[in-house]
Amino acid sequence: MAQHQMPRRHFLGTIGGIGAAGLGGATVGPVPGRPAGHGAGLPYPTLRRPFAMPGVKEQDWTGALFVGTGESRFALRVGLLTAQGKLLREKMTNYLWRIGPMTPDGAYKEVQVTTDDRTVMPAHLDALREVIAHPDQWSQSEVTDATAKLPQLQAKYDQLQSEKRAIRVRYARTGDGSGLVGSVTALEDDTTVVLELSSPWGEEASFALDDEAMTGSAPALLDTPHTGHLRLSPTEPADHSGTYASVADMTAAVTGGSGAPGTAVSALVYRLGKGRTISFAARVDDRPVEARRPEAHEVEHALDTAGAHVRGGNLTGSGPVGRAADAVRDALSLNTNYDRDRLRTFVMWGWGGGGGLFTGWDSAFDAVDAALVSRPLAVQHETDVFEAPAPPNQVPLQGPRYDQQNSGPMHAYAVWRLYTKFGDRSVLEKAYPALVTFHDLLPEWDADGDGLLETPYFGDRIGGRGNHLGLDDSPVYASYHRITKQGGSGDKRDNTDLTDVALNSYYALLAETLAKMAHVLGKPQDATRFAAQHTTIRRLLNDRLWHSEKGLYLSRYLDGTWNEVVTPTVFYPMFAGLATAERARTLVGRHLLNPEEFWGDHVVPSVARNDPAYCSGGPVHPASEHFRFFDRYGEGSAPEQWKGAVWPPMNATVYDGVKRYGFDDVAARFAARSTAMYLDAWDKENWFPESFDPEPGQSVMDSAVDTAWRTYSWSNAMPVQGLHELLSDNPWDGDPSALMFGTLALPGTNTLANVELRGHTYAVSAGPDRTTLVRDGRTVFRATGARVAVRNFVLRGPGATFDITADGPARVEVFAEHGGVRERKVPVGRTHVSL
Repeated sequence: MAQHQMPRRHFLGTIGGIGAAGLGGATVGPVPGRPAGHGAGLPYPTLRRPFAMPGVKEQDWTGALFVGTGESRFALRVGLLTAQGKLLREKMTNYLWRIGPMTPDGAYKEVQVTTDDRTVMPAHLDALREVIAHPDQWSQSEVTDATAKLPQLQAKYDQLQSEKRAIRVRYARTGDGSGLVGSVTALEDDTTVVLELSSPWGEEASFALDDEAMTGSAPALLDTPHTGHLRLSPTEPADHSGTYASVADMTAAVTGGSGAPGTAVSALVYRLGKGRTISFAARVDDRPVEARRPEAHEVEHALDTAGAHVRGGNLTGSGPVGRAADAVRDALSLNTNYDRDRLRTFVMWGWGGGGGLFTGWDSAFDAVDAALVSRPLAVQHETDVFEAPAPPNQVPLQGPRYDQQNSGPMHAYAVWRLYTKFGDRSVLEKAYPALVTFHDLLPEWDADGDGLLETPYFGDRIGGRGNHLGLDDSPVYASYHRITKQGGSGDKRDNTDLTDVALNSYYALLAETLAKMAHVLGKPQDATRFAAQHTTIRRLLNDRLWHSEKGLYLSRYLDGTWNEVVTPTVFYPMFAGLATAERARTLVGRHLLNPEEFWGDHVVPSVARNDPAYCSGGPVHPASEHFRFFDRYGEGSAPEQWKGAVWPPMNATVYDGVKRYGFDDVAARFAARSTAMYLDAWDKENWFPESFDPEPGQSVMDSAVDTAWRTYSWSNAMPVQGLHELLSDNPWDGDPSALMFGTLALPGTNTLANVELRGHTYAVSAGPDRTTLVRDGRTVFRATGARVAVRNFVLRGPGATFDITADGPARVEVFAEHGGVRERKVPVGRTHVSL
């Protein structure tokens, strides 16, 4: 293509300064042109049009989305060519190398991708070497097999490394939010990258080349008189460019073949040496965008400035645990997606980064975690869940999936936590009717009519007998028996004979949460009904499912025999507020802290360590220097998922139960362990995986299990325990506007900053002898002389009320808004303070 010079103008004067205007921010109410039924009248934060945002389309980790007025839509992708001539352009989860820093509103994003999908890693080679080095621990066939496979695997690994290509991609949003600047830097020699403009979802759009730039136009989907226009202007000419009839044609053309010309997609191709950077600017508008070439140094300055501001206005932290705040912010920002039907953002739930919006329980954890990172994202995400259509072949209920009996209770809990964090009733009002319906359908799983629920029947297949709770293959459900269901909602699943501790804990949690919601929403009769329901379940569960000899809550068959498989669900009655104080002490002291069962550096395994099912699918080699256990050498899926793997939702549930019952020291130690496991995977591989390993030293890394799901959103429930330990809302008893902060046992000194709670922005620092709480830039609390954990903290007028637990004598100060300090000394232990 003939190259033409575009006029050079001052870049910042043309595009505008760095800003975050309108993206997940101040605009409130429905988007103009939004169809009826899409949240009309609901005061959730929305995205102004037009806007540009990096990412926010499923697994387009290197790309960006542009949306014009009336919803015209465009996608930018950055593709990478492998040494074998394959174009990596979407679904790039396995090629992610480094994530972040980035922000959830799209103001800045940075990722690195590589052609090495890490299917062969050094630890896989080490696993084979370990087998060969210790033949006495393995069968002769395993040693022979490892000896044969090692050179083959080594050769494959060496080839992958020698042919590896990698790039760094950066974006910053500019001006009023309708534009962005970006750059692509080659991290290896002989690197070919493709800048591609196309439609994000196969919608009508047309693309062209204009001198050295790419342009696009697309009709508005919700306001047909409007047409959106896009221009991408690079800072220097491409080595090759073209427009094509389809993505397939474009792919063929840039990989050495020929592609039919057309207007469906355009591409700029650059061949780069190591260290070379290509930069560009792009903007969406209601009119054709004027051709103006940016200066490369101005683009880089804008990117550097935006990157430097990431920590300044977003969740951040420091210290052994507090630094996880940056990882959680980046992970959830990466998994922020755009709902093209309901026109707002949500958190992708997993499956390698894909799967779209999921109304199962996964998304409830995502909402709780996202609330630490971004109020708009959390509120839009949970609103999306309750406006999603009912899944096929399920009870016609909007919102949580009725085929998972933990979905309704967990989404009720998530909605309640959005209220306790932000004080906004809108999501309560949106969710409450669906949750009441969900609750009132659940008695169809009470096979004997005694008030407690039995697990639904999911068949005798492997892979789903515990699906009602997301506990797929948990051995708890291995031996239930089918009972034909009489009546019910139309759900075709039968009953079983297993009265389920976990299911009844969720049932009680739902009733309790609905009672709190009803109180806030001015529904006193509902509040009384649901509170009574919680009381009834509490009495029945303690009467029938407490095994006094073992000191555990265990599931039980209808014939009275016990299901004696011990999993973390034995602690779920604490999460739901069902355990008596004495039984809670037994659960924690006798079982949770017992290293023969659950305790250790890597908690909590999905089956107790002394249960016969624990890690029962493969050999255990305590004498091995590197690998104590893995299913089969050379594999990354180490312990079978439900025979030991550590699941983030389980950990989060156990932590919340322990914290709820006031075991602050244990909760802190538990949170520290959960956070350390997450950070191990993040630091080494930049993964946030679906599950973790209870026996460190596997064939992938010390704690994370490498399934295909390296960017699984609920993984963030692990470090969020540590962040909640530092600063949290109060989701349980007492004033819902109260705060919890400080810690008795997190290692070192940790900080957390830029946390929004109830209309204020907070920061906290907690260490061995000083804890400080800052609100809106002003110190409001300080304790010196000991570690402290503070609950039920409410600032009122010139003072505050709170409960404080100290591990030694401490001096406490509360600072009034208009000057003045109130102080007192507190002893070891728990003290109620009013200053």
